[in-house]
Amino acid sequence: METKEERIARRRKEREDKMKATTGYKVYAAVFTVMYPFIAVFTALFAVLVSVTSRISNAIVWVLSGGKSR
Repeated sequence: METKEERIARRRKEREDKMKATTGYKVYAAVFTVMYPFIAVFTALFAVLVSVTSRISNAIVWVLSGGKSR
């Protein structure tokens, strides 16, 4: 006879296996795998763009304040 913990673990594994067998899960996993490098590159480029914009903004404030702003 299986213990309560073993029964819970078995049911979770069965539920997980059933979910992984669905078409939606397989499509999501494949698309995520293919798109991940593009997402990573987009995130890095967007971070650089925000940083550059921030520096430009700080430079404009410094110029408009007559060089008094830090």
